[in-house]
Amino acid sequence: MLDYFALFLVFFVILVLFYGIIVVHDIPYEIAVHRQHPHQDAIHIAGWISLFTLGAIWPFLWIWATLYKPGIGWGMVNHSSDSEIKTSKLELDIIELKKQVEILANNQTKENEGI
Repeated sequence: MLDYFALFLVFFVILVLFYGIIVVHDIPYEIAVHRQHPHQDAIHIAGWISLFTLGAIWPFLWIWATLYKPGIGWGMVNHSSDSEIKTSKLELDIIELKKQVEILANNQTKENEGI
């Protein structure tokens, strides 16, 4: 009776390890799905390939999946606010330069009329 229990336990442990390894190798794909990563399918396929390479590329898949952030993209900092500030400053500079050009054009026409 003890032999059958030991055999059952061996099969159970092997089965749990087999499925556990598959679940662990799918973690980068689950992260990519959660973050709406544009390369979800590639990460999923690379996770399966990682099983055959004994997990050698798995850490890189984890990094690849976590680098993308929804709404921000690949960068680590939200640069949209910085770019909006720079754009508004440039728009103000353009308005100021247009006013200066208009003033110079008016002065030039007044000088030409005075000649």
